[in-house]
Amino acid sequence: MKPLIAAMLLALAVAPAMAGDVVDTAFVKTEGVHAFNVRDLVMMDRVGDPQLSPDGRYAAFGVRSTDYAANKGVNAVYVLDLSKDGQPVKVVDKGSSARWSADGRSLYFVAPAKGVAQLWRVDLGGKGGLNLAKHAAAVQVSHGVLDLGGYKLSPDGKQVLLSYEVFTDCTTLMCTQQRVAARDKDKASGTLYTKLFVRHWDTWSNGGRNQLFVAGFDGKGQLPAEPKLLSRGIDGDIPSKPFGDEGEFAFAPDGKSVYFDVRIAGTTEPWSTNFDVYSVPVDGSALPKNLTVDNKAWDAFPVASPDGKTLYYLAMKTPGFEADRFAVMALDLASGTRREVDPNWDRSPGGLTISADGKTLYATADDNGQHPLFAIDAASGKVSQLVGEGTVGGYSMAAGKLLLTRDDLKRPADVYLAQADGSALKRVTHYNAAALRNAKVGDFEFFNFKGANNATVQGYVVKPVDYQSGKTYPVAFIIHGGPQGAMENGWSYRWNPQTYAGQGFAVVTVNFHGSTGYGQAFTDAISGDWGGKPLEDLKLGWKAALDKYSFLDGDRACALGASYGGYMTYWIAGVWNQPWKCLIDHDGVFDTRAMYYDTEELWFEERENGGTQYEHPENYEKFNPLNHVKDWRVPMLVVHSGNDFRIPITQGLGAFTALQRRGIPSEFLTFPDENHWVLKPHNSVQWHDAVNGWLKKWTAKDAQGAVSH
Repeated sequence: MKPLIAAMLLALAVAPAMAGDVVDTAFVKTEGVHAFNVRDLVMMDRVGDPQLSPDGRYAAFGVRSTDYAANKGVNAVYVLDLSKDGQPVKVVDKGSSARWSADGRSLYFVAPAKGVAQLWRVDLGGKGGLNLAKHAAAVQVSHGVLDLGGYKLSPDGKQVLLSYEVFTDCTTLMCTQQRVAARDKDKASGTLYTKLFVRHWDTWSNGGRNQLFVAGFDGKGQLPAEPKLLSRGIDGDIPSKPFGDEGEFAFAPDGKSVYFDVRIAGTTEPWSTNFDVYSVPVDGSALPKNLTVDNKAWDAFPVASPDGKTLYYLAMKTPGFEADRFAVMALDLASGTRREVDPNWDRSPGGLTISADGKTLYATADDNGQHPLFAIDAASGKVSQLVGEGTVGGYSMAAGKLLLTRDDLKRPADVYLAQADGSALKRVTHYNAAALRNAKVGDFEFFNFKGANNATVQGYVVKPVDYQSGKTYPVAFIIHGGPQGAMENGWSYRWNPQTYAGQGFAVVTVNFHGSTGYGQAFTDAISGDWGGKPLEDLKLGWKAALDKYSFLDGDRACALGASYGGYMTYWIAGVWNQPWKCLIDHDGVFDTRAMYYDTEELWFEERENGGTQYEHPENYEKFNPLNHVKDWRVPMLVVHSGNDFRIPITQGLGAFTALQRRGIPSEFLTFPDENHWVLKPHNSVQWHDAVNGWLKKWTAKDAQGAVSH
């Protein structure tokens, strides 16, 4: 029988579930000791947002549990008394974004009231400390008619910054609410757009903008229904969409001024990264003032020094580049002079925090496969690592103490306490401990090799659960997205290597040229070279892993990736398909030409390809997977979701069409209610079951090979 016909018959024999079929995503808890699986993953408690009380005695943090029957996560707020050995106490059943009051005796948080997100306060005060067991009921303190998007309390606790999405020509929140309600009632469903963004990430634009407001608490701790608009005349989102947060706005220490960052939209928003930092008086007596007008690249995340004389913020130097290095900048507010604090630190930090004495700045950053917390001397720029291995998530400081969340490749996040210098680090919560005692995970090891241009490149290997020396195992070769990202020593609820290790696979991944945490030149190296040096790194990394780890079965391996990793999966399908028994592509770029016109954030496409597609078409064709479909031969599972506007679903449909037309065994899995990520618990289970099923099918020892030419 001809190889092509044989492959087609095999594909028919294992036909996927079609529309109307029922997919079993039921949750049945695995009793006793077992290999880690996706049902363990989706049911884990997700710990985050640690907040240390002003006196350093109490830790507040959020925990997201999973209501599997309702197919959603449920957020709650817990408080732990750090002065004694005890268990965290749930003080808010349904709420998030908890922040301490200035006196440390109350917590503010966000939760719905009659279907609208509002600000609430729960008073915990008691004699000799907080009364966590018998505190007063929470009280709603905001009364806006729109969902509260974010907030930040003033240093004295008397005022609060509030973010709402409004129509900027409306003078009240009620005006926006009434206009939205009128649209909902309109029997005509069309929307007329006159500029981009038409849609962004997973949401169609309705003309609303996140705007910054301020309100003061009255004698009863209540806020007015109509706060004061501070961002008058600003055509932009504060915080930015889709992932901005309260780190993008801040009070001055005296509470008289407010700082925020924003990108002015105009008609250039989709191809601009020109964020600027503004100041505005808190009484609204003047319009916002641009403090960074000279820099046409990204300025953001303002933090004022305790004496109010210096404003620290992060700044990029290259316009139109979202993955440029963020430098720590210091602006003298009196003279207007500025300096780069950390010119010799070749890392790109996240948002800033400052010590009470103003001498030290704190930030996390990717660093050689880890994501530590660093201290930066505000005067000299000297950088020191406070908390190293693993991934530091949120953190806060008070009373000479440091509170943070930390995770790694073998365990999800918990809360840790340390001294302000990072010493005496200890774990103070033990969420998921019982689950991890029963659900076995695989050991991991980082390795280095010589990659493209003879540069040192890093990767890691995860051993399968129940690994036995002398045996060989099939391999899941994971290609990370970004592309300016990295596979690090951290826990993830998407693309977690342990879900494959629990299925009996070894995992190999490579942080190729373009990855973060290895210096800005290494990150920059991928731009304009998507299918070049990164592919060479992957080839050399695969060889290095096979040479170093004898338990890897190179004859039973599949490659898989998402986003840029999905692009690379399509690329290697045509130019490096020899090692692979199967491929899995999640939300990848199939046609780089069409991608330019289909996506929303054009600055990314233009930076990565050296300009627009119509001015430089050759750059878009240089590494276009579509042009190599004639050489595709490896069975492929394509996953693409309906609400992915970053890489629209037509990219996945095009690839699946190519596979089917070529007669290559292939399946297409789509989620109409998911975006670039698969987030809902049942969808996550279905995704993992489909992916693991595809891996097992094609790496089985009796599996048929790829289609021959």
